[in-house]
Amino acid sequence: MTEQRSGKVSAGPATAEAVRTIRRLDAPRISGPSVHMSLADDIGLRIVRGDYPPGTILPNEAQWTEIFNVSRTAVREAIKILMAKGLLASRPKIGSWVEPKERWNLLDRDVLSWYALSPDRLQFLKTVQEFRHIIEPEATALAAARRSDEQMSEISAALKDMGQATTLQARTQADTRFHLAILRASGNDLLVPLGALIESALNHLFLLVTRDDNSSVHALKLHENIEKSIRLRRPNAARHAVRRLLANTDELIAHSERNV
Repeated sequence: MTEQRSGKVSAGPATAEAVRTIRRLDAPRISGPSVHMSLADDIGLRIVRGDYPPGTILPNEAQWTEIFNVSRTAVREAIKILMAKGLLASRPKIGSWVEPKERWNLLDRDVLSWYALSPDRLQFLKTVQEFRHIIEPEATALAAARRSDEQMSEISAALKDMGQATTLQARTQADTRFHLAILRASGNDLLVPLGALIESALNHLFLLVTRDDNSSVHALKLHENIEKSIRLRRPNAARHAVRRLLANTDELIAHSERNV
């Protein structure tokens, strides 16, 4: 057992046979021009969903090469990617191990996407919703006070696309564009990259809560109220309109949780 910083690498190594068995069951052979990216995506998803708990020492470079039928260069690059995202750490003679969750970069686009596909995705999406409660009401009030005509057109266009969407995917994509456009219109430079990072999580959240026509019609009306408040430059009304939308989403998440 070897201590690493504040924690310990306590779990044993993941054996090549164990990983090979998992791979036979649910993963295609990795190939193509971005092999290291695909490999990082494959391993990253397995880490986030709990196949390799924090502290687990992962297969070594030679084992990964055999398991995934890729080059050692691809393995090294994939491990570097996962280390940069905070999921892995590495040391000579020990290898790579899974870091504690508090060291993972949860604002990384890929990590967010992996979380949204994990078994505890509902809990994660509830966390995303809490984040929205903290950020969006004030961001929308700022947008109502600061938005440009061009930014207003972007918000209105996303709303129109929501209303005209004929598929769930198109509707959720327009919904995400609507909220990201508002963050950009807030005029706060820190909110813009933050919005881009949570884009994947918002897409998964909207796919979860946007199900039947009745809920969609009601949600569209709530979005229309937000758009109107921003267009008329009414910060307080915009703030309250967003809170009503978030409360509606809370109810839909609770309904989904009861039906799991």
